Amino acid sequence: MTDWDRNKRVLLDLARQGENSQCADCGAADPEWASYTLGVFICLNCSGIHRDLSGISRVKSIHLDFWDDTLVEEMRRKGNQVVKRCYEANVPPFYYKPRAADCKVLKEQWIRAKYDRKEFIAASRPQEIFTSGDRAGYLWKRGKDKGSFHQRSFHLLEKEGTLRYYSKEDGKEPRGVIQVSKMNATFQPEKIGNPNGLQITYLEDGHTRNIFVYHKSGKDIVDWFNAIRAARFRYLKMAFPTANESDEKEYFKRRWFTLDNINRKLLYFKDPLDAYTQGEVFIGNTEYGYIVTEGLPPGVKGNKWNFGLTIQTPGRRFLFTCETEQDRKEWINALKEVISKPMSCQDYTVEATLRRKQRR
Repeated sequence: MTDWDRNKRVLLDLARQGENSQCADCGAADPEWASYTLGVFICLNCSGIHRDLSGISRVKSIHLDFWDDTLVEEMRRKGNQVVKRCYEANVPPFYYKPRAADCKVLKEQWIRAKYDRKEFIAASRPQEIFTSGDRAGYLWKRGKDKGSFHQRSFHLLEKEGTLRYYSKEDGKEPRGVIQVSKMNATFQPEKIGNPNGLQITYLEDGHTRNIFVYHKSGKDIVDWFNAIRAARFRYLKMAFPTANESDEKEYFKRRWFTLDNINRKLLYFKDPLDAYTQGEVFIGNTEYGYIVTEGLPPGVKGNKWNFGLTIQTPGRRFLFTCETEQDRKEWINALKEVISKPMSCQDYTVEATLRRKQRR
């Protein structure tokens, strides 16, 4: 067996062990590339970003390139777990770590923040953007005609809990004020038509609304994204101080819910900072078999949260528990308000679409 074959087999074995079996930067399964200067196993997409880190990261294919004994030993000595302890030692809890399916700008800025700017090593002091939900600057906002973008001044104010934007530099009155408590953000480059496109979603008068923005700088738009997450994180810590408590014996899974009463949707997220829903429950009308009641079926109860409620739909029954009696009353009142409203033609279409999704 040649050195090439022997070292390749050693690397493939290392790549299957523990955290090495997922890309060190985005979590993609079965990485086939590695940065031999950093000592991490990475996926093909992230390897392309590493190539742009001149003098910091040098990459090779595990399958196609020759690895000498020295480089193989370096990969054995380090690996994803060891390197993460160094470069991710000080990541703020609200800072978004990209996943395999995320857009390039998120991955690129995450990789640059870790290895180039070294923002998260233990000895580093996080930048102001990571310690404050305040930020001000210009973003390009899509106009009402959806065909053009205009430069607008944006101000994120953590203490006030608002994101404001102005049409003029000296404008005293904002064109829009969005409450942090009702806001979320997600990257949508294809929808916006820009690689740095960010969609800001919020609730206003019970209706889900969106604004679409971008920044020419990838770093700036990701900093805006994480500043919004920082502001929301601090709001949630104040409004829901027990939200991060865990209970391994709890039979119900903790989820974050938002009720869009205009579109008759109950949306739920794994984490309140998540941009994407885990699922949706359509809330129809009582005439068509939609009922909300206090309590849970006999024999069902939560271990920690015992204030249950049940939503009955034509196809399924959904069971929930709340932390307090007051929370349950507020949810039941809000849900009954939706259920009591007649359904429109558009509502029937939304209901049918959600049912088809649930059957897949």
